[in-house]
Amino acid sequence: MKKLLTLAVLLGSILMTNAQTNSIDSYRKVATKGYAEKEVTPDIIYLSVSLKEFYMDGNVKKKVFIETLEKQLYDAAMAIGVKKEDFTIQNIYSYNYDTKKKNNELLQSRQYRIKVTNLNGLNSLFDNVDPRGIQSTSISGYDHSQKKDIEKELKTLAVKDARANAEILAAADGQGVGKVLVINDNSSFNMGELMPVTRTMYAKAANDMAVEESSLVIDIKPIKLTCYIDAVFELK
Repeated sequence: MKKLLTLAVLLGSILMTNAQTNSIDSYRKVATKGYAEKEVTPDIIYLSVSLKEFYMDGNVKKKVFIETLEKQLYDAAMAIGVKKEDFTIQNIYSYNYDTKKKNNELLQSRQYRIKVTNLNGLNSLFDNVDPRGIQSTSISGYDHSQKKDIEKELKTLAVKDARANAEILAAADGQGVGKVLVINDNSSFNMGELMPVTRTMYAKAANDMAVEESSLVIDIKPIKLTCYIDAVFELK
């Protein structure tokens, strides 16, 4: 009985789909494409920051722990308006300070992901973090706080553009354009695919050991978002 019911449902679905297809095929129609674009400046940046433990002046008895560096970075992030949930640990590593020594203590390194919405505060983010504990910094992605509204605006404009194109084609043959029969959205809005270039600077510590000190070079330029749609309109 269950098999018969399942078969009946499947047959019903197939018949309904065929009926809808035949209904669309019965229309006199015109197929066109629609396009819309807009330049927006990202107002959200995702930072990737790696911190590492180190010995003060190379003295193995004076280690600066990862927790100390993490608190410095965390406090700095909170000071510029970063939310607690937007400060997360991405990965944890360990490394040897001196591979030539036996029983050498492993030092910790942690990678953090920070969502920054107050871009004016970026310049002061690392001011109170010991530069000797900063292993690397980079921008891992962009975003926009009004992305959904921008997507809606572009899709609306793209559909209107498709209709305008359909009207041009129809008018060339003395026809008019009626309701839309099919709309396919081919757009993709992914700001994270556009990666900026960062620069790493190096300085010399008092003990003449190289200290890796990261300085973000941030030049936020407008990003062009585009929307493409395919549409089929009724001819009348």
